[in-house]
Amino acid sequence: MKAVCPPWRFECYNELTSTSDICMERVQAGAAPGLAILALSQTKGRGSRGRTWVDARQSLALSMVLDAGCTGQKALGCWPFVASLAFYEGLAQAVPAAKKALSIKWPNDILLSGQKLGGILIERTGSALIIGMGANLRAPPDMQTIGRQAAALADYGATTPEDVARTIMAQMSDWCAFLAANGFEALCNEWLARAHPVGSPLVVKGGTTYEQGLFAGLAPDGRLLLETKDGIKMIATGDILLASQGVGSASGH
Repeated sequence: MKAVCPPWRFECYNELTSTSDICMERVQAGAAPGLAILALSQTKGRGSRGRTWVDARQSLALSMVLDAGCTGQKALGCWPFVASLAFYEGLAQAVPAAKKALSIKWPNDILLSGQKLGGILIERTGSALIIGMGANLRAPPDMQTIGRQAAALADYGATTPEDVARTIMAQMSDWCAFLAANGFEALCNEWLARAHPVGSPLVVKGGTTYEQGLFAGLAPDGRLLLETKDGIKMIATGDILLASQGVGSASGH
């Protein structure tokens, strides 16, 4: 497949505030797509919906800058699926023994044996996208700190943040090219093959709403289909909990 992403310009730092914040500053100062920044420690990591990303040390803290139009897709809704596929496959390549235990939770959390391993934060400034990824590599954060049980990739094998970052960058290039060549429907089919199975019990929390049902697949635009007692509902946003998790939320980097 023809490459649509520029070659990555990879930078690694011992400590930063937030890799996504640094990427945002660089873009606003004129940095071109293709920048990727890794921090071995973050002091102000951010998650989705204004949450804090808790750094368990020797975790993955990676942010990449992409051109929002590089795949030829006009809808920004395709990016959580591109990013989560790249994240999933990058982690699986770094630690092959973990692949059977990995899954994606809509739209872009990564689970390991049903527990949260990593998340994604996608932001836009002008025509640039900043995709931040965070994952527990050596150990999960303390349960009392984050309010839920989390997973760590080290349960299945050793790796380093640098190695994981490089596999994810390569996968991001591949999945951008896949989307450009095959379209969003084909991308969603690949995503579904790696996600929680159709029929999985889910809870959707959004503001004051609380909806229970079964995962019924994806709408053509990528919205989650939830089979409820009142019929199929389309979910555009919200905190998605697998019934087996009990508590948790869609958060990122």
